Amino acid sequence: MNDAIFTCAFCGEPNYTNVDLGGGSHQRYVEDCQVCCRPNEIDATWDGDLAGYRLSAEPEN
Repeated sequence: MNDAIFTCAFCGEPNYTNVDLGGGSHQRYVEDCQVCCRPNEIDATWDGDLAGYRLSAEPEN
């Protein structure tokens, strides 16, 4: 697992998450915000320069 942070698409609060390293260099999954509990669709892309995943969040459709 790789620790990462995403910003909730609804309330703007930072959220800590773990990205499964075995899932590949590009992953999409849904995770609820730890503050407002609304579902965020997370886009995780491996960034070799950072040696970690770069995350973005959108409201779940």
